[in-house]
Amino acid sequence: MGVLAGYDSRVRGVTISFGERFAASDQFDAIFREGMALVERAAAYLDGPGRKEAKALSGPAAMLYASESMRLTTRLLELASWLMIRRSFKDGEITPEQLARKRERVRLTEPGRISHVKGFETLPGGLQGLIKASFALNDRIVRLDLAMQVRVDQPDVADSPPATASPVQAQVTRLERAFSARPKLRAVPTGS
Repeated sequence: MGVLAGYDSRVRGVTISFGERFAASDQFDAIFREGMALVERAAAYLDGPGRKEAKALSGPAAMLYASESMRLTTRLLELASWLMIRRSFKDGEITPEQLARKRERVRLTEPGRISHVKGFETLPGGLQGLIKASFALNDRIVRLDLAMQVRVDQPDVADSPPATASPVQAQVTRLERAFSARPKLRAVPTGS
């Protein structure tokens, strides 16, 4: 018997939601702090050293700086919105229905790559670093969002494991689906 000695047969078939578990974890808190710190870092850079660096640029590099700093700001605001909504849900401040409604308003972008930004190497190093960090955070949050989706109106039958499936296998299948799926998200152009 060993490990199964304390296993309660009444629990058989109960699936643990990765999303609920992650949202309530210290890992979520760490991503929340990381995201908010990145927002603060970007604001401080764009108001301080970035403003000075932008004035030194001319022509296409200045235009690229302006457009990429706006894209960075937009990306970070959407990520911060997602984090705030998830934290509100975690803290019990909003219901699953409110979470679903608020989440619909957030426009996460598809995972992006620096290679899509033509002339990226001409941008000041500070902006380059922030853009890279924002893409990395965006990619993590997009994957988490897929894994954490709450189905309020009607559960997706495709997400429900067959009654005979192992609860562990069902979770593995959901994780594989979440991390391999191409999200249907609004693409935001990242270069000219």
